[in-house]
Amino acid sequence: MASMKCFLSLKSQVALMLMLVVATGIVETEMAKAQSSCTNELSNLNVCAPFVVPGASNTNPNSACCNALGSVDTDCLCNTIRIGSQLRSKCNLPTLGCAN
Repeated sequence: MASMKCFLSLKSQVALMLMLVVATGIVETEMAKAQSSCTNELSNLNVCAPFVVPGASNTNPNSACCNALGSVDTDCLCNTIRIGSQLRSKCNLPTLGCAN
């Protein structure tokens, strides 16, 4: 009888571990999709480059730039800026300070 309880307990533990592995895989898949989506959204901002490079003669963005910027998820954009700021300190560079 004791060996049966031990077997059931082991079986329950294996089932729980399997569920955790599957759940972790689902979460990682969703995170990968979100990261891929953010990367795509950010790469679409390339159309804004002519309006933000130093010395640009025209700093008024066109509709393509505004549409691309509007399609970037706020969390994606904020996290990208946050990561960029954190990387500077890891590279022993001065912290990021923006005037405006």
